[in-house]
Amino acid sequence: MNGIKGYISIREASYRWGVSERRVNQYCAEGRIPGASRFGRSWAIPENAEKPSDPRRKATEGGGGYDLR
Repeated sequence: MNGIKGYISIREASYRWGVSERRVNQYCAEGRIPGASRFGRSWAIPENAEKPSDPRRKATEGGGGYDLR
C-alpha cells in the first residue's frame, strides 16, 4: 500500500495491533474499521485507525476471568 498518503496496509496494521494479517482483513471485510477502503484485492486503512474491540473476548473485572476462592 505504498504511496497512498494517510493510509497503511493490512501488514502494517497487523504489526501495530499485534494481530494476524488475516484478522485485520476480517475487520475490514466486516466494516469494523471506519474509513478503510478496498482497492482491488487490497485494503487501505487510515493510519490513525484504532484496533476494533474483539467481541469474542469478554472484559472481566480483575483481568483474569477466574475466581480462585
